[in-house]
Amino acid sequence: MRSQTLRKIRLASQVIFFGLFIFLLIKTEFHGSLRSATTEIRLPYPVGIFLEADPLIAFCNALSTHALYHGLIWCLLILVPTLFLGRFFCGWICPLGSMNHFFSNFKSERKQGLQRIELNRYKKWQTLKYYILVALLVAAAFGGMVVGVMDPISLAVRSLGLSFLPGINYGLNAFLDGLYNSKLGVLRITSMVLQFVLQALILSFKQPYFRQAFFLGLLFIAIMVLNLRITRFWCRALCPLGALLGFTSRWAIFGMEKHTEKCHDCNRCALHCQGGDDPVPGAPWRKSECHLCFNCVGDCPEDGIKFKFFPGARDTVDRPQLQRRRVFAGVAAGVGLLPLLRSTSGFAVESDPRLIRPPGALAEREFLARCIRCGECMKVCPNNALQPTFLEAGLEGIWTPVLVPRIGYCEPTCVLCSQVCPTGAIWEITPTEKIGSSQGDQNKKKPVKLGTAFYDRGRCLPWAMATECIVCEEWCPTSPKAIYLHPAEMADGQGIVKTVRQPSVDPERCTGCGACEHACPVKDHPAVYITSIGESRSETNQILLRQGGRGKG
Repeated sequence: MRSQTLRKIRLASQVIFFGLFIFLLIKTEFHGSLRSATTEIRLPYPVGIFLEADPLIAFCNALSTHALYHGLIWCLLILVPTLFLGRFFCGWICPLGSMNHFFSNFKSERKQGLQRIELNRYKKWQTLKYYILVALLVAAAFGGMVVGVMDPISLAVRSLGLSFLPGINYGLNAFLDGLYNSKLGVLRITSMVLQFVLQALILSFKQPYFRQAFFLGLLFIAIMVLNLRITRFWCRALCPLGALLGFTSRWAIFGMEKHTEKCHDCNRCALHCQGGDDPVPGAPWRKSECHLCFNCVGDCPEDGIKFKFFPGARDTVDRPQLQRRRVFAGVAAGVGLLPLLRSTSGFAVESDPRLIRPPGALAEREFLARCIRCGECMKVCPNNALQPTFLEAGLEGIWTPVLVPRIGYCEPTCVLCSQVCPTGAIWEITPTEKIGSSQGDQNKKKPVKLGTAFYDRGRCLPWAMATECIVCEEWCPTSPKAIYLHPAEMADGQGIVKTVRQPSVDPERCTGCGACEHACPVKDHPAVYITSIGESRSETNQILLRQGGRGKG
């Protein structure tokens, strides 16, 4: 009876924390108008708490930057209890683990008992995650935050926030539009009621679109499908956070105690084992693999398995059994990873001019030493301007944020991306710091520049076709405007001379927000475009270098 109660409490914990995770992910969005706001906008919920409480992110952040970003101190909420209880986070809290658990149950219904028991026994390939962890920690020590690609919380936020939630949003809106466009009044009323309810619960303020959404979703689906073959395959074989918590759990004072004299070798304890930790008699219990699901206790008909504080350690392996050669191979992989990634031309000598980072982003080398590719900044961007990179920043920078003005531009007073960044890759700034101080201010500070706008005069309507167009100047948000107009006489195709106002850019005033490129009516390749040159975060990526300037990446 006690074991059944524990299992119900664990299930309730998984549901509550997964629901909280989804709620915060949905609320990583601003509803309203930034231009009408009179004070700094802040999200009402701590949307990044799952990422900030992730011990793996905290460890790698400390290794790569030799400091710990302030929010990551929340990782102690997970790390300290693990020292006493073991890997409770994996079985009770982790949202990705809960999803793996859910999909693993579909496999369990199809597999026969003996086959299921064999699949749930401990396998040597479960040590793979420890070698992955070693490689990621070593890479972090050399300044590479590639851990974000495989960290489970970052993976869940990125996959759900950039792929599945936008897809669900699109599908619900299409369904509601179909109801509203029907000729039946009842269906139209139903559509309006559902629209009102869903707008408050799940629907985005406007439909977001993200590059690589299909690819990110496909990777996530593949991870879930693997559970149909092997229970919680990701957690057992690949999860670096699970490996870190497995190492930490060796000191746990809470664990399993087997009473072999009661056992009749039915092996039912392995029927629903989530961690593959061998609760069966005759085999040592693998402490570092156990998720504390307590399924083995409930499935044992003889009451031969107990979890207690200070259990007997006779049948327990309290640490992962790793091969020294493979550990050295993991170290070598971590040491060699960054030189291989950074030996390509894109990192330092041929960077993509369209690699425009968010406002407050650190210099590129420091940025990549902190960014975990979680997608929080992209999810919160009110104009959908931030998108995941593919190869624009090289392989090391895959899935890091880049501003794509053709999709959306950077609002002058918006600093939401800097607020939700859990690692300080985007340093938290205020709207005043972003837009700079006024000219009358004695301590005038320059605004944060993302890049500079340039004109392709062969495509610009006033320059190439003697056609009046001032859209870019109207959309320019700087004060005074970075885009100015000057009259010029031109002959059109019929030889008629007319006066048109031709736009030009003042690079000192331009902040590279992308509003002009976003609004340009030339649809295929805009006549005005933004490049990263002139960005505040780099002292070398400038149109005119200042004396004494030194690059940071």
